[in-house]
Amino acid sequence: MRTLRLKINDKVFDKVVWLLSKFGKEEVEVINEDTEFFKTQEYLERELKEIEMGNANFIEMEEAESRLENAIKRREDSI
Repeated sequence: MRTLRLKINDKVFDKVVWLLSKFGKEEVEVINEDTEFFKTQEYLERELKEIEMGNANFIEMEEAESRLENAIKRREDSI
């Protein structure tokens, strides 16, 4: 499957979305892009660049699990 990004004029946007909705999800899937998507994409691109340049800091699995457990506990306490 391929991805195609389009800029669509507001005047015809509803018509294009209506047309795309006539296809099944296995044929065409409308992906809504928002600012959070672009922020996440930029963050991941920076992280990948750090890895490729050899500047990334990695941690052991045990440390990652410990940090995750602590984050979960902090969130549970605030609920």
